Amino acid sequence: MRLTLKTDYALRTLLFLGQQQALVSIAQIAQAHGISEHHLIKVVHALGRQGFIDTLRGKGGGIRLAPAALQATVGQIVRAMEDDLNLVACFGPQSDDNRCLLTGGCRLQTVLHSALQAFMDELDGHTLADLLGAAAPAADAGHAQTISISKLQPAAPVATARARQPGGSKPAKPTATPARPKRRPKKPNTGQEPDGEHTP
Repeated sequence: MRLTLKTDYALRTLLFLGQQQALVSIAQIAQAHGISEHHLIKVVHALGRQGFIDTLRGKGGGIRLAPAALQATVGQIVRAMEDDLNLVACFGPQSDDNRCLLTGGCRLQTVLHSALQAFMDELDGHTLADLLGAAAPAADAGHAQTISISKLQPAAPVATARARQPGGSKPAKPTATPARPKRRPKKPNTGQEPDGEHTP
């Protein structure tokens, strides 16, 4: 299955608008993606009718993403833009120009129905907001490593800053505390003088 250019341009336009903070012009989008501005005008008009974008006319006007568009699924956008999701002719209404001898007992039709449903289910599983979130490139994604919180160590305590002197910018030097003289142990009073004589 291949999407039409209309749907392709619609998705590109919505993604571009989702990355902008201000109003933009159709010319800016066309130049950014290198696509036909004439063709893009029709796409933007269709997006506006479906409510995916807001249009402001006049001087300083432009287009921007409608807030509700962020919750739209890719499947919803594709269905809104595609005129025909029939994979084969027999999926559409039968007419004289659309006849198949296998219609009614064809197992291929059932398989193709299932394949289309699986395709749309996948698109319905992703919103425009999801695509915009994934679009932001991760910094150095090739060398990104997962860090386990349990392995993180607490930071070392920060040393207390020294007090500053009132008149200067340099920290005050700590004042040296004079060393106390060592005390000699007292000799027991035996009643004798140092020369060994008894005191009266």
